Amino acid sequence: MRAFPLDYWNGCEERHEFPEEFFQTFARDGWLGVTIPTEYGGPGGLLREQAAALQEVAATGGALDACTSVHAPLLWLPALIKFGSEEQKRTYLPRVHRGELYVTFGVTEPDAGTDTTRIRTRAERSTSGWTISGQKVWNSGALRGDMALILARTAPRDEASRGRGMSLFLVGLNEPGVGIKAIPKFTRNAVASCELFLDNVEVPAEALIGTEGEGFYHLLASLNGERLLLAAEAIGIGRWAVETSSRYSTERVVFGRPIGANQAIQHPIAQAYVDLMAASGLVRDAIAMYEAEPTSARMGGVVNAAKVSATNAAFAACNAAMQTHGGYSFSREYGIARVWSEARLQQVAPISNELALNFVAEQLLSIPRSY
Repeated sequence: MRAFPLDYWNGCEERHEFPEEFFQTFARDGWLGVTIPTEYGGPGGLLREQAAALQEVAATGGALDACTSVHAPLLWLPALIKFGSEEQKRTYLPRVHRGELYVTFGVTEPDAGTDTTRIRTRAERSTSGWTISGQKVWNSGALRGDMALILARTAPRDEASRGRGMSLFLVGLNEPGVGIKAIPKFTRNAVASCELFLDNVEVPAEALIGTEGEGFYHLLASLNGERLLLAAEAIGIGRWAVETSSRYSTERVVFGRPIGANQAIQHPIAQAYVDLMAASGLVRDAIAMYEAEPTSARMGGVVNAAKVSATNAAFAACNAAMQTHGGYSFSREYGIARVWSEARLQQVAPISNELALNFVAEQLLSIPRSY
């Protein structure tokens, strides 16, 4: 990461430029797809090792601009590894690890955000496989991507079993009928967020990942992993904010002494550090459960607790950095405002902290379901 200093990330953000050099370096050095099994060309590592790598990426000041560029093509891996066919795994996994195949996540729709069961994208059988039509939104990396993992309805929604009737398909982003449009946004501009338009896109039968109608449940393995990686990245972002603030509070002299000598400066930084230590322990515990008890009924609650704790701690640390740096926090050179805005994004994506707390209440506290 020393080859990619703060100026590199500030530049990618300002130019809305994908960090291609970093992505290729990350892949070349073997960090892309740490959890891919050795029989498919990967290192055979654990989620905790992928999370540790991404936390360090975030902690250099790359924050989400850096992390999203390399975690976006990893989010579909748990679903593929667990539910994909042997041929699919041998075809795709080695290419993902080498950085030759960039697959994005196509789940969210304009009228179906966290209420995934209400998606309208449909896949219908055709003579050669499937025909897919619909729209996806907030797809990270589609302009850079080669393919997208698309969740589509293959059967009508049934209130008695809302999660069934959806299936996962691997769709080439250059196929006829696929349209991509970048969404202008406030932050994390090194990786474009996009709308995907699917107009009678033909895919072969082997594009189906896992069992027809069970795609929502296949997806859960990926969604829990996504939230844990994001939580680890949040800890890294918070670490960078605390370290940057501590250094600046020591160097910046006002009224004849370092500003860090004032408790009004010290306490927010110290509190942020304490909160990050606590959140980091929760993230480690959640990852350990994910690895040891993947089918636990408490999994969703623990994972979401880690996500809430880490992202709140990271934003508080970045807020303290903004206050510590004063007017300089708005200078692009320092990168404080960029990282602050990316930390704020983590509190609402890929799931809002309020909805995450619903899982905590329901699954860990046995409070009646609220949604």
